[in-house]
Amino acid sequence: MRLPPGWYPQTSGGVSQFLAKIPRNNPADGTALAAAAPHAGWYYSGAIAARALLSLKRDTDTVVIIGGHLPGGMPPLLTAEDAVETPLGEMPVDKEFRAALERSLSALFQGSSGLCSKVQSDRSVDNTVEVQLPLAHYFFPKARLIALRLPADIRSLEAGKEIARIGRELGRRPVVLGSTDLTHYGINYGYSPKSGGEKALAWVRDVNDANFIAAVKAGNPEAILDRAEADRSACSAGAVLGALGFAQGASAELLAYGTSADASPGEIPDSFVGYGAFCWR
Repeated sequence: MRLPPGWYPQTSGGVSQFLAKIPRNNPADGTALAAAAPHAGWYYSGAIAARALLSLKRDTDTVVIIGGHLPGGMPPLLTAEDAVETPLGEMPVDKEFRAALERSLSALFQGSSGLCSKVQSDRSVDNTVEVQLPLAHYFFPKARLIALRLPADIRSLEAGKEIARIGRELGRRPVVLGSTDLTHYGINYGYSPKSGGEKALAWVRDVNDANFIAAVKAGNPEAILDRAEADRSACSAGAVLGALGFAQGASAELLAYGTSADASPGEIPDSFVGYGAFCWR
């Protein structure tokens, strides 16, 4: 664990207490091949993220978490540790799967210049993967882990397909969780095309985030990348493409949506972020 305290509960009891409150009566629960979840602190988006985790098939033996915060042209980043520490203890990494994935991604992302020819170890402090780890460990206590980050690049769609192929070849039953937040709006993010207040919140919810959500539900990778870049409506589009590629034609649906403004009822903060939980089944 590298993020400072406050992003998620620091004890197993705290994690269990938080997640025990999440309803388990959604028809999608336990049916999805892949999902996507937000990655803010749990106070803001943990309940929405849990909806995505709950949708995933329960009989998995390998949970693949795909983070982002990488622009197009960057190489993928792959967690190098053999286990990760969560408040629930150590979650082991599927080392055989990781080795095969590293070889595959190195070939996939090799450009004509060779600049992206080598997958790099992820040594950065980054929330896109870390805030999902306690969720994955809680809901899949016997599974092993693969954790990586993919860039906002059309090749990330192919990376998701490679994860599916490797899983078949190794006899695994993987599920994939992509990790992205939606529109970052306001003075904190230097993005305020609709000024502030209720008008801005409605625009983010009903237009900017809605357009990105529509692209995801349509299964259109080019539109996902275009909307994320042109509208600044997703910070980790590569993670969504990875989940989409893994799902390979499964239907996408929106499980839950909200914003960080929901944590401040009665007032609209100067800055806020959109959150969505998706699944493919």
